[in-house]
Amino acid sequence: MNRQAQAAVLFLLGASLLHAGATDLSLRYVKAGLRPLLLVAGVVLVAAAVATVWYARKGADDGSDHHEPRVSWLLLLPVLALVLIAPPALGSYSAMRAGTALQEPPAYPPLPAGDPVRLGLADYAARAAYDHGRTLRGREVRITGFVALDRSGTPYLVRIALNCCAADGRPVKIGLTGRVPPVLQPDTWLEITGTYTPKRSRDPVNGGPIPFIKVTAAKPVRTPSDPYDESWNS
Repeated sequence: MNRQAQAAVLFLLGASLLHAGATDLSLRYVKAGLRPLLLVAGVVLVAAAVATVWYARKGADDGSDHHEPRVSWLLLLPVLALVLIAPPALGSYSAMRAGTALQEPPAYPPLPAGDPVRLGLADYAARAAYDHGRTLRGREVRITGFVALDRSGTPYLVRIALNCCAADGRPVKIGLTGRVPPVLQPDTWLEITGTYTPKRSRDPVNGGPIPFIKVTAAKPVRTPSDPYDESWNS
């Protein structure tokens, strides 16, 4: 691989990162807050490609240009994977084989006025599990997540929480009771309207708390552009 080929690889990788960072494709790999870093990395790689072309031309002029090992072409593999293969978001299969990532927050801000109030799934779960529903009593909430079923058929609403990227994703789960739809398919996205219930269980994987919500209404919705939990580590 000569310098011009190296420049082409760098440019393709940089352009792929710019494309991913400028679109929702990046949300399949990293949390939304890391988009600027992807864009910066893409700009750096494109600049490196331009610099490599300049040095290649300079080397050709003085006769010092040389070839690199052909194994360098393997650098194209991650580029092709990024461009051609967009991995699906983590779903129910992963969620039911990993312990809940729910953690107690430092505070529970008052909920805004008006019902139903829209909450992130992790926000509701933390208030229900650790604050014993004090800020939820008498309120109607609306939550979005995907369906997961345990071995007994108990339905859960789940969002995957990210610290950094999809590789470290872990689920936050709430159990569903009340007016639950009679037929639920795993990985179906639902918008749940409901109220707090003290019912809870323990995650069989890590023993963490799984609070429940009493469903009053449920409807299927489209998969959000960012499928990972919007209220986690924000």
